[in-house]
Amino acid sequence: MSSTVKKIADANFPTRWGQFRILGFEGYFPGDPCAIESPTHTERRKETAVALVMGDIHSEPPLVRIHSQCLTGDVFGSLRCDCRQQLELALKMIGERGAGVLIYEQQEGRGIGLMAKLQAYELQDQGLDTVEANEKLGYKSDCREYNLPVEVMKALGLTQVRLLSNNPDKVAAVENAGIKVVERVSAEVEPHAHSKRYIKTKREKMGHLIGKRIP
Repeated sequence: MSSTVKKIADANFPTRWGQFRILGFEGYFPGDPCAIESPTHTERRKETAVALVMGDIHSEPPLVRIHSQCLTGDVFGSLRCDCRQQLELALKMIGERGAGVLIYEQQEGRGIGLMAKLQAYELQDQGLDTVEANEKLGYKSDCREYNLPVEVMKALGLTQVRLLSNNPDKVAAVENAGIKVVERVSAEVEPHAHSKRYIKTKREKMGHLIGKRIP
């Protein structure tokens, strides 16, 4: 995969979970990941991501979370998804360990964008699940690709990681890029009444490794 990735910022970043560095990255990648038909890969699109880095991430495989942007959950505290819970879980675990990386990528609504995600919400209110709603709008069930996050890991000098994720596609993407996942750490969180169907759909239709808290 041909790409150009560069670090464009690196600054101090104190948080309530501890002291991080905040790094900004941008990269250019071919194709449209949401295209139902096979993309031509003639167009190049810019992607951006933020990496929050704490402590020594090289003496042992660090805990790493790839987190896709979710304005509704991360910022507004939506109970329709588990995104904010997973984000805070990752920051808490990294803070407690004193080392790790959180890569925050701009792939709202599994890559379909904010406005399409809100349209998907409307369809879910009519009875569709998240996969059905995306497909009804003409998108894949999950448009995300993880080229930029794995390039960020490489830029940080990571060759082995403990990946905090329930999504086997993320594990595969990291390993296919030549970075060894020495452990998959569960990112399962306590579901809300409003998020149970969402989480169940991720397990049953998208293969996410979830099960402890959803019957």
